[in-house]
Amino acid sequence: MKKNDAYAALRYKEFRIFLLVRFAMVFAWTMQFVVIEWQVYSLTKDPLSLGIIGLMEVIPAVLLALFAGHIVDQKEKKGLLVKCILGFSVVSLGLFLITWPLLTEDLSLKVILYCIYFLVFLGGMVRAFIGPTIFSLLSLLVPKKLYPNAATWSSSTWQMGAVVGPAIGGFAIHIIGVHWTMLLIFGCSLLAFVALSQIPKKPILNPNIGEPVLKSLKEGIRFVFSTKIILGALTLDMFAVLFGGAMALLPIFAQDILHVGSQGFGILRAAPAVGALLIMFTSAHFPLNKNAGMKLLAAIFGFGVCMIVFGLSSWFWVSVIALFLSGATDGISMVIRQTILQLRTPDAMRGRVASVNSIFVGSSNELGAFESGVTAKLMGTVVAVVFGGSMTLITVLTMGLVSPTFRKLDLRKDIETHEKLEG
Repeated sequence: MKKNDAYAALRYKEFRIFLLVRFAMVFAWTMQFVVIEWQVYSLTKDPLSLGIIGLMEVIPAVLLALFAGHIVDQKEKKGLLVKCILGFSVVSLGLFLITWPLLTEDLSLKVILYCIYFLVFLGGMVRAFIGPTIFSLLSLLVPKKLYPNAATWSSSTWQMGAVVGPAIGGFAIHIIGVHWTMLLIFGCSLLAFVALSQIPKKPILNPNIGEPVLKSLKEGIRFVFSTKIILGALTLDMFAVLFGGAMALLPIFAQDILHVGSQGFGILRAAPAVGALLIMFTSAHFPLNKNAGMKLLAAIFGFGVCMIVFGLSSWFWVSVIALFLSGATDGISMVIRQTILQLRTPDAMRGRVASVNSIFVGSSNELGAFESGVTAKLMGTVVAVVFGGSMTLITVLTMGLVSPTFRKLDLRKDIETHEKLEG
Protein backbone atom coordinates (compact mmCIF):
# COMPACT_ATOMS: atom_id res chain seq x y z
CA MET A 1 0.00 0.00 0.00
CA LYS A 2 1.18 3.46 -0.89
CA LYS A 3 1.79 5.68 2.10
CA ASN A 4 -1.26 7.92 2.70
CA ASP A 5 -3.14 6.34 -0.22
CA ALA A 6 -6.49 8.09 0.20
CA TYR A 7 -8.31 5.53 -1.99
CA ALA A 8 -6.74 2.32 -0.66
CA ALA A 9 -9.93 0.78 0.76
CA LEU A 10 -11.93 1.72 -2.36
CA ARG A 11 -9.79 -0.64 -4.43
CA TYR A 12 -11.71 -3.57 -2.91
CA LYS A 13 -14.93 -4.33 -4.83
CA GLU A 14 -16.84 -5.72 -1.84
CA PHE A 15 -16.06 -2.60 0.16
CA ARG A 16 -17.43 -0.42 -2.66
CA ILE A 17 -20.65 -2.45 -2.65
CA PHE A 18 -20.77 -2.12 1.13
CA LEU A 19 -20.57 1.68 0.77
CA LEU A 20 -23.48 1.65 -1.69
CA VAL A 21 -25.57 -0.37 0.77
CA ARG A 22 -24.65 1.94 3.62
CA PHE A 23 -25.45 5.05 1.59
CA ALA A 24 -28.86 3.73 0.56
CA MET A 25 -29.77 2.83 4.14
CA VAL A 26 -28.55 6.09 5.69
CA PHE A 27 -30.23 8.09 2.92
CA ALA A 28 -33.51 6.28 3.57
CA TRP A 29 -33.24 6.34 7.38
CA THR A 30 -32.39 10.05 7.69
CA MET A 31 -35.02 11.05 5.15
CA GLN A 32 -37.59 8.96 7.02
CA PHE A 33 -36.74 10.59 10.34
CA VAL A 34 -37.00 14.07 8.81
CA VAL A 35 -40.38 13.30 7.27
CA ILE A 36 -41.67 11.84 10.55
CA GLU A 37 -40.50 14.92 12.47
CA TRP A 38 -42.20 17.23 9.98
CA GLN A 39 -45.44 15.25 9.90
CA VAL A 40 -45.75 14.86 13.67
CA TYR A 41 -45.04 18.51 14.43
CA SER A 42 -47.42 19.60 11.66
CA LEU A 43 -50.15 17.48 13.28
CA THR A 44 -49.49 18.46 16.91
CA LYS A 45 -47.59 21.79 17.01
CA ASP A 46 -46.12 20.46 20.26
CA PRO A 47 -42.31 20.36 20.86
CA LEU A 48 -42.77 17.45 23.26
CA SER A 49 -44.12 15.28 20.43
CA LEU A 50 -40.71 15.60 18.73
CA GLY A 51 -39.05 14.39 21.90
CA ILE A 52 -41.41 11.41 22.04
CA ILE A 53 -40.25 10.35 18.56
CA GLY A 54 -36.68 10.11 19.86
CA LEU A 55 -37.81 8.30 22.99
CA MET A 56 -39.76 5.70 21.02
CA GLU A 57 -36.66 4.83 19.00
CA VAL A 58 -34.16 4.90 21.84
CA ILE A 59 -36.06 2.59 24.23
CA PRO A 60 -35.75 -0.58 22.10
CA ALA A 61 -32.33 0.46 20.78
CA VAL A 62 -30.93 0.58 24.33
CA LEU A 63 -32.81 -2.40 25.75
CA LEU A 64 -31.77 -4.69 22.90
CA ALA A 65 -28.29 -3.28 22.22
CA LEU A 66 -26.16 -5.65 24.32
CA PHE A 67 -28.17 -8.70 23.28
CA ALA A 68 -27.85 -7.58 19.64
CA GLY A 69 -24.07 -7.34 20.03
CA HIS A 70 -23.94 -10.91 21.34
CA ILE A 71 -26.02 -12.14 18.37
CA VAL A 72 -23.83 -10.26 15.87
CA ASP A 73 -20.66 -11.81 17.29
CA GLN A 74 -22.24 -15.28 17.10
CA LYS A 75 -23.81 -15.10 13.61
CA GLU A 76 -22.80 -14.51 9.99
CA LYS A 77 -22.79 -10.75 9.32
CA LYS A 78 -24.10 -10.49 5.76
CA GLY A 79 -27.18 -12.58 6.55
CA LEU A 80 -27.91 -10.45 9.62
CA LEU A 81 -27.69 -7.26 7.57
CA VAL A 82 -30.20 -8.70 5.08
CA LYS A 83 -32.65 -9.25 7.94
CA CYS A 84 -32.07 -5.69 9.20
CA ILE A 85 -32.85 -4.24 5.78
CA LEU A 86 -36.03 -6.30 5.54
CA GLY A 87 -37.08 -5.04 8.98
CA PHE A 88 -36.52 -1.44 7.92
CA SER A 89 -38.56 -2.09 4.76
CA VAL A 90 -41.53 -3.23 6.88
CA VAL A 91 -41.33 -0.02 8.94
CA SER A 92 -41.11 2.27 5.90
CA LEU A 93 -44.01 0.47 4.22
CA GLY A 94 -46.08 0.89 7.38
CA LEU A 95 -45.33 4.64 7.45
CA PHE A 96 -46.33 4.85 3.78
CA LEU A 97 -49.71 3.34 4.64
CA ILE A 98 -50.35 5.41 7.80
CA THR A 99 -49.74 8.64 5.86
CA TRP A 100 -52.13 7.65 3.04
CA PRO A 101 -55.22 9.89 3.33
CA LEU A 102 -57.43 7.28 1.63
CA LEU A 103 -56.67 4.80 4.41
CA THR A 104 -56.46 7.16 7.39
CA GLU A 105 -59.15 9.78 6.73
CA ASP A 106 -61.47 8.11 9.26
CA LEU A 107 -58.79 7.71 11.94
CA SER A 108 -58.39 10.15 14.81
CA LEU A 109 -55.25 12.21 15.32
CA LYS A 110 -54.41 10.16 18.41
CA VAL A 111 -54.62 6.85 16.52
CA ILE A 112 -52.41 8.14 13.70
CA LEU A 113 -49.80 9.40 16.20
CA TYR A 114 -49.81 6.11 18.11
CA CYS A 115 -49.29 4.19 14.87
CA ILE A 116 -46.36 6.43 13.92
CA TYR A 117 -44.81 6.04 17.38
CA PHE A 118 -45.26 2.26 17.21
CA LEU A 119 -43.53 2.06 13.82
CA VAL A 120 -40.68 4.25 15.13
CA PHE A 121 -40.41 1.81 18.06
CA LEU A 122 -40.06 -1.10 15.60
CA GLY A 123 -37.40 0.90 13.77
CA GLY A 124 -35.52 1.22 17.05
CA MET A 125 -35.50 -2.57 17.36
CA VAL A 126 -33.97 -2.83 13.88
CA ARG A 127 -31.46 -0.16 14.73
CA ALA A 128 -30.20 -2.13 17.73
CA PHE A 129 -28.92 -4.77 15.29
CA ILE A 130 -27.96 -2.76 12.21
CA GLY A 131 -25.17 -0.67 13.81
CA PRO A 132 -23.15 -3.60 15.25
CA THR A 133 -23.72 -5.61 12.07
CA ILE A 134 -22.37 -2.89 9.77
CA PHE A 135 -19.40 -2.21 12.07
CA SER A 136 -18.51 -5.92 12.14
CA LEU A 137 -19.03 -6.50 8.41
CA LEU A 138 -16.72 -3.62 7.46
CA SER A 139 -13.80 -5.28 9.25
CA LEU A 140 -14.25 -8.40 7.06
CA LEU A 141 -14.00 -6.54 3.74
CA VAL A 142 -10.51 -4.92 3.93
CA PRO A 143 -7.14 -5.76 5.55
CA LYS A 144 -6.56 -4.51 9.10
CA LYS A 145 -3.93 -2.01 7.98
CA LEU A 146 -6.64 -0.26 5.93
CA TYR A 147 -9.11 0.08 8.82
CA PRO A 148 -8.46 3.83 9.33
CA ASN A 149 -8.94 4.54 5.62
CA ALA A 150 -12.01 2.29 5.45
CA ALA A 151 -13.48 3.92 8.57
CA THR A 152 -13.02 7.34 6.99
CA TRP A 153 -14.78 6.33 3.76
CA SER A 154 -17.52 4.53 5.67
CA SER A 155 -18.13 7.59 7.84
CA SER A 156 -18.02 9.81 4.73
CA THR A 157 -20.65 7.64 3.08
CA TRP A 158 -22.77 7.86 6.21
CA GLN A 159 -22.53 11.63 6.10
CA MET A 160 -23.22 11.74 2.36
CA GLY A 161 -26.47 9.88 2.99
CA ALA A 162 -27.16 12.21 5.90
CA VAL A 163 -26.63 15.21 3.59
CA VAL A 164 -28.76 14.06 0.71
CA GLY A 165 -31.47 12.32 2.76
CA PRO A 166 -32.69 15.33 4.78
CA ALA A 167 -32.31 17.71 1.84
CA ILE A 168 -34.28 15.47 -0.52
CA GLY A 169 -36.74 14.81 2.30
CA GLY A 170 -37.45 18.51 2.79
CA PHE A 171 -37.86 19.17 -0.93
CA ALA A 172 -39.88 15.96 -1.44
CA ILE A 173 -42.34 17.00 1.29
CA HIS A 174 -42.79 20.28 -0.61
CA ILE A 175 -43.12 18.69 -4.07
CA ILE A 176 -44.84 15.29 -3.65
CA GLY A 177 -46.01 15.36 -0.04
CA VAL A 178 -45.29 13.21 3.00
CA HIS A 179 -47.11 10.11 1.76
CA TRP A 180 -45.27 9.64 -1.55
CA THR A 181 -41.96 10.54 0.08
CA MET A 182 -42.45 7.48 2.28
CA LEU A 183 -42.75 5.34 -0.87
CA LEU A 184 -39.42 6.73 -2.10
CA ILE A 185 -37.87 5.67 1.22
CA PHE A 186 -39.24 2.14 0.80
CA GLY A 187 -37.66 1.98 -2.68
CA CYS A 188 -34.25 2.88 -1.23
CA SER A 189 -34.42 -0.06 1.16
CA LEU A 190 -35.07 -2.37 -1.80
CA LEU A 191 -32.01 -0.94 -3.58
CA ALA A 192 -29.88 -1.72 -0.52
CA PHE A 193 -31.24 -5.27 -0.45
CA VAL A 194 -30.33 -5.89 -4.11
CA ALA A 195 -26.82 -4.41 -3.72
CA LEU A 196 -26.10 -6.47 -0.59
CA SER A 197 -26.85 -9.67 -2.50
CA GLN A 198 -23.58 -9.08 -4.40
CA ILE A 199 -21.50 -9.65 -1.23
CA PRO A 200 -20.94 -13.33 -0.33
CA LYS A 201 -21.28 -14.72 3.19
CA LYS A 202 -18.33 -14.07 5.49
CA PRO A 203 -16.63 -16.30 8.10
CA ILE A 204 -17.46 -15.96 11.79
CA LEU A 205 -14.23 -15.02 13.60
CA ASN A 206 -15.51 -15.51 17.14
CA PRO A 207 -13.86 -18.67 18.60
CA ASN A 208 -16.51 -18.89 21.35
CA ILE A 209 -19.57 -19.84 19.33
CA GLY A 210 -22.34 -20.99 21.65
CA GLU A 211 -20.96 -19.00 24.59
CA PRO A 212 -23.64 -18.27 27.24
CA VAL A 213 -25.31 -14.90 26.71
CA LEU A 214 -24.55 -13.45 30.15
CA LYS A 215 -20.89 -14.42 29.99
CA SER A 216 -20.60 -12.95 26.51
CA LEU A 217 -22.22 -9.67 27.55
CA LYS A 218 -20.06 -9.35 30.65
CA GLU A 219 -16.88 -9.79 28.59
CA GLY A 220 -17.95 -7.12 26.11
CA ILE A 221 -18.82 -4.61 28.84
CA ARG A 222 -15.64 -5.42 30.79
CA PHE A 223 -13.51 -4.84 27.69
CA VAL A 224 -15.02 -1.41 26.99
CA PHE A 225 -14.77 -0.21 30.59
CA SER A 226 -11.21 -1.50 30.98
CA THR A 227 -10.02 0.14 27.73
CA LYS A 228 -9.82 3.74 28.90
CA ILE A 229 -9.30 5.30 25.48
CA ILE A 230 -12.43 3.67 24.04
CA LEU A 231 -14.43 4.51 27.16
CA GLY A 232 -13.25 8.12 27.08
CA ALA A 233 -14.11 8.59 23.40
CA LEU A 234 -17.59 7.11 23.84
CA THR A 235 -18.34 9.07 27.01
CA LEU A 236 -17.20 12.37 25.51
CA ASP A 237 -19.28 11.96 22.38
CA MET A 238 -22.30 10.69 24.30
CA PHE A 239 -22.58 13.82 26.47
CA ALA A 240 -21.85 16.12 23.54
CA VAL A 241 -24.65 14.60 21.46
CA LEU A 242 -27.01 14.28 24.42
CA PHE A 243 -26.81 17.95 25.40
CA GLY A 244 -25.54 19.64 22.25
CA GLY A 245 -27.86 18.23 19.59
CA ALA A 246 -30.65 20.54 18.44
CA MET A 247 -31.67 18.64 15.31
CA ALA A 248 -34.95 17.43 16.80
CA LEU A 249 -36.03 21.06 17.24
CA LEU A 250 -35.36 22.10 13.64
CA PRO A 251 -39.04 21.88 12.62
CA ILE A 252 -39.77 24.52 15.29
CA PHE A 253 -36.94 26.78 14.08
CA ALA A 254 -38.02 26.35 10.44
CA GLN A 255 -41.73 26.94 11.03
CA ASP A 256 -41.97 29.30 14.01
CA ILE A 257 -38.62 31.14 14.48
CA LEU A 258 -36.94 31.48 11.08
CA HIS A 259 -40.20 31.12 9.04
CA VAL A 260 -38.57 29.35 6.08
CA GLY A 261 -41.02 26.48 5.44
CA SER A 262 -40.26 22.95 4.27
CA GLN A 263 -37.58 24.03 1.77
CA GLY A 264 -35.66 25.97 4.41
CA PHE A 265 -36.13 23.04 6.77
CA GLY A 266 -34.42 20.76 4.25
CA ILE A 267 -31.47 23.17 3.99
CA LEU A 268 -31.15 23.44 7.77
CA ARG A 269 -31.38 19.68 8.19
CA ALA A 270 -28.70 19.04 5.55
CA ALA A 271 -26.25 21.78 6.59
CA PRO A 272 -24.48 19.84 9.39
CA ALA A 273 -24.05 16.80 7.19
CA VAL A 274 -22.55 18.91 4.38
CA GLY A 275 -19.93 20.23 6.80
CA ALA A 276 -19.18 16.76 8.11
CA LEU A 277 -18.93 15.33 4.61
CA LEU A 278 -16.37 17.91 3.48
CA ILE A 279 -14.26 17.25 6.56
CA MET A 280 -14.39 13.49 5.99
CA PHE A 281 -13.28 13.71 2.38
CA THR A 282 -10.46 15.98 3.52
CA SER A 283 -9.44 13.55 6.28
CA ALA A 284 -9.08 10.76 3.70
CA HIS A 285 -6.22 12.76 2.18
CA PHE A 286 -4.96 14.28 5.44
CA PRO A 287 -5.46 11.70 8.23
CA LEU A 288 -6.35 12.83 11.75
CA ASN A 289 -4.29 10.17 13.54
CA LYS A 290 -1.59 12.53 14.89
CA ASN A 291 -2.56 14.10 18.25
CA ALA A 292 -5.99 12.48 17.89
CA GLY A 293 -6.98 13.12 21.50
CA MET A 294 -6.51 16.89 21.39
CA LYS A 295 -8.17 17.07 17.98
CA LEU A 296 -11.21 15.22 19.32
CA LEU A 297 -11.49 17.52 22.35
CA ALA A 298 -11.12 20.65 20.21
CA ALA A 299 -13.68 19.41 17.68
CA ILE A 300 -16.39 18.73 20.26
CA PHE A 301 -15.69 22.07 21.98
CA GLY A 302 -16.22 23.76 18.60
CA PHE A 303 -19.44 21.80 18.16
CA GLY A 304 -20.79 23.22 21.43
CA VAL A 305 -19.93 26.79 20.38
CA CYS A 306 -21.75 26.30 17.06
CA MET A 307 -24.87 25.07 18.85
CA ILE A 308 -24.93 28.18 21.03
CA VAL A 309 -24.60 30.45 17.98
CA PHE A 310 -27.39 28.55 16.20
CA GLY A 311 -29.70 28.84 19.20
CA LEU A 312 -29.20 32.61 19.46
CA SER A 313 -29.49 33.32 15.72
CA SER A 314 -32.65 34.80 14.21
CA TRP A 315 -31.15 35.03 10.69
CA PHE A 316 -31.58 32.05 8.40
CA TRP A 317 -28.13 32.05 6.77
CA VAL A 318 -26.32 32.60 10.08
CA SER A 319 -28.20 29.56 11.36
CA VAL A 320 -27.21 27.57 8.26
CA ILE A 321 -23.52 28.50 8.68
CA ALA A 322 -23.59 27.59 12.39
CA LEU A 323 -25.09 24.20 11.56
CA PHE A 324 -22.57 23.69 8.74
CA LEU A 325 -19.66 24.32 11.13
CA SER A 326 -21.24 22.08 13.77
CA GLY A 327 -21.26 19.31 11.18
CA ALA A 328 -17.62 19.94 10.30
CA THR A 329 -16.55 19.62 13.95
CA ASP A 330 -18.78 16.59 14.43
CA GLY A 331 -17.22 15.01 11.34
CA ILE A 332 -13.76 15.25 12.91
CA SER A 333 -15.13 13.64 16.06
CA MET A 334 -16.77 10.80 14.14
CA VAL A 335 -13.68 9.92 12.08
CA ILE A 336 -11.42 9.83 15.13
CA ARG A 337 -13.89 7.83 17.23
CA GLN A 338 -14.50 5.23 14.50
CA THR A 339 -10.75 4.88 13.93
CA ILE A 340 -10.20 4.27 17.65
CA LEU A 341 -12.90 1.59 17.70
CA GLN A 342 -11.68 -0.19 14.57
CA LEU A 343 -8.02 -0.22 15.66
CA ARG A 344 -8.49 -1.21 19.31
CA THR A 345 -11.38 -3.72 19.14
CA PRO A 346 -10.57 -7.47 18.78
CA ASP A 347 -12.37 -9.21 15.90
CA ALA A 348 -14.27 -11.53 18.24
CA MET A 349 -15.76 -8.60 20.17
CA ARG A 350 -16.74 -6.21 17.40
CA GLY A 351 -20.48 -6.77 17.70
CA ARG A 352 -20.52 -6.28 21.47
CA VAL A 353 -18.26 -3.23 21.41
CA ALA A 354 -20.36 -1.67 18.62
CA SER A 355 -23.46 -2.32 20.72
CA VAL A 356 -21.98 -0.52 23.70
CA ASN A 357 -21.06 2.26 21.28
CA SER A 358 -24.68 2.40 20.13
CA ILE A 359 -25.82 2.80 23.74
CA PHE A 360 -23.29 5.53 24.46
CA VAL A 361 -23.41 7.45 21.19
CA GLY A 362 -26.06 6.21 18.78
CA SER A 363 -28.87 6.18 21.31
CA SER A 364 -27.81 9.52 22.75
CA ASN A 365 -29.11 11.07 19.51
CA GLU A 366 -32.62 9.95 20.41
CA LEU A 367 -32.17 10.68 24.12
CA GLY A 368 -30.87 14.06 23.01
CA ALA A 369 -34.02 14.53 20.93
CA PHE A 370 -36.13 13.72 23.98
CA GLU A 371 -34.00 16.00 26.18
CA SER A 372 -34.34 18.79 23.61
CA GLY A 373 -38.11 18.34 23.44
CA VAL A 374 -38.49 18.40 27.22
CA THR A 375 -36.18 21.39 27.78
CA ALA A 376 -37.84 23.29 24.91
CA LYS A 377 -41.20 22.66 26.57
CA LEU A 378 -39.90 23.84 29.96
CA MET A 379 -37.42 26.60 29.02
CA GLY A 380 -38.39 27.62 25.52
CA THR A 381 -36.75 26.50 22.29
CA VAL A 382 -33.88 29.03 22.13
CA VAL A 383 -32.90 28.65 25.79
CA ALA A 384 -32.94 24.86 25.43
CA VAL A 385 -30.43 24.94 22.56
CA VAL A 386 -28.11 27.42 24.31
CA PHE A 387 -28.26 25.36 27.51
CA GLY A 388 -27.34 22.19 25.60
CA GLY A 389 -24.38 23.85 23.87
CA SER A 390 -23.12 25.18 27.20
CA MET A 391 -23.30 21.73 28.77
CA THR A 392 -21.23 20.40 25.86
CA LEU A 393 -18.48 22.93 26.57
CA ILE A 394 -18.45 21.97 30.26
CA THR A 395 -18.20 18.27 29.33
CA VAL A 396 -15.18 18.83 27.06
CA LEU A 397 -13.34 20.98 29.59
CA THR A 398 -13.95 18.40 32.31
CA MET A 399 -12.67 15.52 30.17
CA GLY A 400 -9.60 17.50 29.16
CA LEU A 401 -8.73 18.23 32.78
CA VAL A 402 -9.32 14.78 34.30
CA SER A 403 -7.79 12.63 31.53
CA PRO A 404 -4.21 13.54 30.53
CA THR A 405 -3.90 10.12 28.81
CA PHE A 406 -6.75 11.02 26.49
CA ARG A 407 -5.21 14.42 25.71
CA LYS A 408 -1.98 12.68 24.64
CA LEU A 409 -3.68 10.04 22.45
CA ASP A 410 -1.88 9.45 19.13
CA LEU A 411 -3.08 6.71 16.76
CA ARG A 412 -0.03 6.48 14.48
CA LYS A 413 1.57 3.72 16.57
CA ASP A 414 -1.58 1.57 16.31
CA ILE A 415 -1.51 1.85 12.53
CA GLU A 416 2.19 1.02 12.34
CA THR A 417 1.60 -2.10 14.48
CA HIS A 418 -1.11 -3.41 12.14
CA GLU A 419 1.05 -2.72 9.09
CA LYS A 420 3.91 -4.75 10.58
CA LEU A 421 1.61 -7.67 11.50
CA GLU A 422 0.29 -7.84 7.93
CA GLY A 423 3.68 -7.43 6.33
